[in-house]
Amino acid sequence: MNQTLDRRRFVLRSLGASLTLPWLPSLMAKEAGATPALQATKGAGAGANRFVAVGNLLGFQQKSFFPETTGKGYETTTLLKPLAANRNHMTVYHGLDHGLKGGHFAVHSFLSGVLNSEARNRPDGNVTIDQYIAEEVGFQTRFPSLTIGSEGGIHGGCQIAWTKAGVRVPPITGPAKLFEQLFVSDSKERKDRRKQENQLQSSILDLVLDDANQLSRKVNREDKAKLDEYFTSVRDVEKRLELRRRWTDQPKPAAPFEKPTDRNTVEDLPLLYELIALALQSDSTRIATLEIGGSFLPQHLGIEKSYHGLSHHGNDEKAINHLITLETYQIEQFGKFLTRLAGIPDGERTLLDSTAVIFGSGMGNANSHRNDVLPIILAGGGYRHGEFRRVGTNGSRKVQLCNLYLEMAHRMGVEIDSFGTSTGTFV
Repeated sequence: MNQTLDRRRFVLRSLGASLTLPWLPSLMAKEAGATPALQATKGAGAGANRFVAVGNLLGFQQKSFFPETTGKGYETTTLLKPLAANRNHMTVYHGLDHGLKGGHFAVHSFLSGVLNSEARNRPDGNVTIDQYIAEEVGFQTRFPSLTIGSEGGIHGGCQIAWTKAGVRVPPITGPAKLFEQLFVSDSKERKDRRKQENQLQSSILDLVLDDANQLSRKVNREDKAKLDEYFTSVRDVEKRLELRRRWTDQPKPAAPFEKPTDRNTVEDLPLLYELIALALQSDSTRIATLEIGGSFLPQHLGIEKSYHGLSHHGNDEKAINHLITLETYQIEQFGKFLTRLAGIPDGERTLLDSTAVIFGSGMGNANSHRNDVLPIILAGGGYRHGEFRRVGTNGSRKVQLCNLYLEMAHRMGVEIDSFGTSTGTFV
């Protein structure tokens, strides 16, 4: 047993995983049980439900975003004007948030409802809705999910997607890398090397599970949660390994155009949206997230100011006008993305009909560092749209944003009772 207790470390580099048997005071814990077998891929995907989330780190100008009139007759505000063509395909919400405080340091909770700093003792940590759904249904496609964003900026890179283990999902940075992921196949030599890596890593996992199963017979309940987390990590690696094995010899879709070169986030934004649309259309993935963050520079729109600095405008009219210019551009590109999805046939409906798209921010008012009354738009997905809706914000009437995420998970075929800070299904 001494060999088992050395807490040996297995690093599965090409899978981006590091597995270390946790230190368990009572020895180590949990009956491992059988690891559930992965289900077979369903293949085509025409008409399958899909999910896309687009998040902005610094929010939108609330007075220029939210209408005054609720219902189908709401007026078109300055920031909603670029979405006029998609009015009947979307719903605007006022009052949805997570009840959190923290300003810029809470925006990472946009898709989870949970601060990373408070996630440790939660069963699902601060997992974001995209990653939760991907864990349940992502095995059906080559990529369980795609996370697109930038590294760098005021908070150290894209923070829109998080796993159950509290790990930030590193983003695909720029259209060139996203294009390669989607359309550039590995060489024969690389495929052969991948197969050898898969075999080696399969053997490593077998050894890891054998060690852990031996330990599970010798521990008390006190350390159960720690080994539970460990087995969850092992199963996650197994899923990734099985997916990679499944797709190694499967050709990628033909590239629709030449590989692009990265320019800057502002100029690249339309192309990133186009590549996401192509990823959904080709069924390379059914889940994608895009974060527009600190690398979105005003200079590329002719504004010689800092985006973060502008967000703390102090009600200065010139600064607010600059922000509206930046935000209008972002919403224009989002509108074009919706129009693009609406123009792609998907079985008996359009890609927009089958794709639920959530757009917004974890920041309600950057000037005052508030994370309430978030700017939220839900588009597509087969929902009944065309309205501006105000929801309850106080006491028993409060509607959590996670209630909407729970409803979206159900639409994706993930039958769970709660998600994040949800208090029920969305009504």
